[in-house]
Amino acid sequence: MKKQLPKRSEVDVKYTWDVSQLFENEQAFEDTLAKTVENVDAFSKKYENKLKDAKTINAAIDDLKVIQEALVVLSSYQSLQSSTDSTDESNQMRTGKFMIQVQKLSQKLTFLSVELNAVDIDILKEAKAQSKENENYLEEIIRERPHILTPDAQKAIAALSPTLNVAYPNYQRFKLADMKFPDFEVDGVKHPNSFTMFENEWESEKDAKLRRKAYEAFYDVLGQYQNGIANNYQSHVQKEKALATLKGFDSVFDYILFNQKVDRSMMDRQIDVIMKKLAPAMRKYAKLLQKIHGLDKMTYADLKIAVDAEYEPKITIEDSKALILDGLSMLGPEYLEIARRSFDERWIDFPQNVGKSTGGFCASPYGKNSFILLNWNGQMDEAMVLAHEIGHAGHFQFANANQNILNTRPSMYFIEAPSTTNELIMARHLLMKADSKRLKRWILSVMISRTYYHNFVTHLLEAAMQRKVYEKVDAGEPLSARVLNGLKLSVLKEFWGDEVEIPDYAGLTWMRQPHYYMGLYPYTYSAGLTIGTVVSGKIFNKEIEPEAWLEVLKAGGTKSPQELANMVGVDVSTEKPLEDAIKFISETIDEIESLTKDLEK
Repeated sequence: MKKQLPKRSEVDVKYTWDVSQLFENEQAFEDTLAKTVENVDAFSKKYENKLKDAKTINAAIDDLKVIQEALVVLSSYQSLQSSTDSTDESNQMRTGKFMIQVQKLSQKLTFLSVELNAVDIDILKEAKAQSKENENYLEEIIRERPHILTPDAQKAIAALSPTLNVAYPNYQRFKLADMKFPDFEVDGVKHPNSFTMFENEWESEKDAKLRRKAYEAFYDVLGQYQNGIANNYQSHVQKEKALATLKGFDSVFDYILFNQKVDRSMMDRQIDVIMKKLAPAMRKYAKLLQKIHGLDKMTYADLKIAVDAEYEPKITIEDSKALILDGLSMLGPEYLEIARRSFDERWIDFPQNVGKSTGGFCASPYGKNSFILLNWNGQMDEAMVLAHEIGHAGHFQFANANQNILNTRPSMYFIEAPSTTNELIMARHLLMKADSKRLKRWILSVMISRTYYHNFVTHLLEAAMQRKVYEKVDAGEPLSARVLNGLKLSVLKEFWGDEVEIPDYAGLTWMRQPHYYMGLYPYTYSAGLTIGTVVSGKIFNKEIEPEAWLEVLKAGGTKSPQELANMVGVDVSTEKPLEDAIKFISETIDEIESLTKDLEK
């Protein structure tokens, strides 16, 4: 029987991240927040109504960087602690206090964008020519000029920002603090359940009866919250539509993709090609799982089981360090040092506990080390998740070290490329060392079930549904739990066809992911993995030197996603990288099938 999750106070501190690397104690956080408030007041007095010439504009942007650096560290300190225990009232209060202060500071800083948007374009171009450091920031101001609002409208939106952006924290509070999952019973035995436990353990439980019952119990609880969360989500997308209209965009798609620096065709290509060309391979994989496990039928609750559950290697946290350092060594000593520091300096938060955010993420506040959240379950594939998050850490450690704070973030389209490159480098490394057919099959199956299923299927199907949602929003059609459930169900059935039985409750799956509150984010996972598939192959086959990839990481947000990919010979303006990735996935599934036949002899 699986155990209930421990409270945060009960986990081993040595396996948690060390937020004291941001602030030594709570007083230091409070002092820095107070000092930042003073700095913003001084900034406003110094520059408001004075941004008339290139020299003053560049001076203001330089001073803004200092304020932004402090705000990023302050924000990280409060959000990281909330993500490890959202049930802790002190974490809730710290976050609430910080958000109130940020609202006030945002209002005071609004004059900067208002005045820069009113300055003659020629003056902005002069300022841009005078400062290489501020060039990209100013170029974005110029690029956004056709979509600027009136000064009063900009100030109003800044003042309302905390309210306008409340949908995501509302969702997280629903999910992590309010939802309670009762025990479920199978054959007279009760079993605990929770969001974290379901996604980390029950989804891949090898006992079909237990697994399917866990699914039913989990989705039963989701159903109890569907109307409130649907209303919360509708308010979010309607806000996006309203802003799109105010800013003069014809479509909410154009509005959101504007910041990604890609057009809609690049998003549509990811969704359409994968839905059409990857689906047959994944259906084949599903039927292979059914055969291997002797299932009476293949259902939605069976899609995440392991090919070889009995062989699932276990790994300790300590051993994962050696494994990852060995696998990532081909990226060179500069990269390896970042990976080593992530373990030695407690950048990583491993334990599962009550109130902790599900899944994993990496935060890299400017000028500080990175922070990686995991829900460690001791299985080898969790090491792949860690390699993925270290990919994000490496990316932003390089970007932060080589760019100023305004230039570190690339387009969301590219954001998952460095992380998925790491996953595939690790998988290829393990394959190279595999000494048995069973181990080789296990590694290949993890590539499919974790790396590709997660990014090319789970998130892509989110994207396919999300596109349908925004089409309705653009058309002025209302949303409801029934509508959202129907959209998700139709996408799942389209992708899996008749090979997988999709129950009605699966329509509630949209409730499980926070990505819907992050713009057009879901499709970018497949975009990043498309680049990662090609780049990892190039590195492994010595078609490019690791240093070439590190130069891409160091470029941060100074180039468009197309330009970044072109630095290593990947042309994302065509279907070729995507089709090459799908071909690689299909061949991997064929190899798993072949190895399975060999092992059955």
